[in-house]
Amino acid sequence: MVKEDRVTWKSKYFVKMVNLLDEYPKCFIVGADNVGSKQFQSIRMALRGDAIVLMGKNTMMRKAIRGHLETNPALERLLPHIKGNVGLVFTKGELTEVRDKILVQKVAAPAKAGVIAPLDVVLPGQNTGLGPEKTSFFQALAIPTKITKGTIEILNDVNLIKEGDKVGASEATLLNMLNISPFSYGLQIQQVYDSGTVFSPEILDITDADIRGRFMLGVTNIACVSLAIGYPTVASVPHSIVNGFKNLLAIAAATDITFKEAQTMKDILADPSKLAALAAASAAAAPVAAATEEKKEEAKKKEESEEESDDDMGFGLFD
Repeated sequence: MVKEDRVTWKSKYFVKMVNLLDEYPKCFIVGADNVGSKQFQSIRMALRGDAIVLMGKNTMMRKAIRGHLETNPALERLLPHIKGNVGLVFTKGELTEVRDKILVQKVAAPAKAGVIAPLDVVLPGQNTGLGPEKTSFFQALAIPTKITKGTIEILNDVNLIKEGDKVGASEATLLNMLNISPFSYGLQIQQVYDSGTVFSPEILDITDADIRGRFMLGVTNIACVSLAIGYPTVASVPHSIVNGFKNLLAIAAATDITFKEAQTMKDILADPSKLAALAAASAAAAPVAAATEEKKEEAKKKEESEEESDDDMGFGLFD
C-alpha cells in the first residue's frame, strides 16, 4: 500500500511539473539551503498570485524535464543547473518584481558551528552583561575586554567571522550567549530561465541606460580604431569630416584663402570685438527661438483639438 502511494505521488509530481513547464515561460532556479518548512510556507503565501514554488529531488526534476524535451527542447538548458538543494519558482510576471519579492523573504538565524558564513560578522564594542568568569572565553578568541561594574565590556569592534569561512564552535557559542543572530536565510536566486534562455540573475539589474552606454562605448572604440588605421566606417566618417573641416579652417586662418564657412572666423580674427557682438546676438536670439517653438507647439495642439472636434461632429451627424 505504501509503495502504491509513493508511485501515485511521483506520478502526480511529474504531471504537476510538466503542467508548470507548459504554462509558465519563466522561472527562477533557487537555492534553498537553511530554509525551513515554516519559512517555505511564508514564501509561498508572499508569492501567491505572482509565482509558484516547486521543490523536489533533483533526480525527479531532471526526469520530468527530460521527459518533456520532445515538447520543448529548450528546457535542456535547465538540466546543468539542477544540482544541490535547489527548487524552481515559476512565474508569468515581471522578473525583477518577482525577484525582489523572493529576496525580501528572509529570516534571522543564529550562527551554527560548521556553517559557511554568508557575510562578515563584526562584533561591536559593547558591555556584554556577562560576568567576569567568562573572561577566559573572550581571551581564547583574542577579543580585548575589561571589567566594568562587574561585567565584561568589549573594548573595540572585532571582525569575528569572515564571509566564506566556516563558523567555529567558539564563535557560535559566543554569539548565542550575546543573543546575536548575525545571519539571515532565504531562497537564493542562482539562475533565471526565460523562454528558452538561461542567464545569471545579475542581468536583471541591467537598465536601458547601461545597454545604451555599452553600445556607445563600442561605437567609440570602432571610431578610434578606424581613425587610427585610416579605414573609413560609419562611426568614423563624421569625425573624419569634422577633422578635415578643422584643417581647412586652419589653412584659411593662416593664409589669404577664404570660403563662405571660414569668413566669420576670419572677420573675428581681423576684429576681435566682433566676437562679443556675436555672443550678444546669440544670447538675444535664444529667447526668441524658445518662444517660436512654444508657439509652434500651441498651434499644433490647437490643430489636434480642432481635428478631434471635427471627428466628434461627424459622428454626431451620422450616428
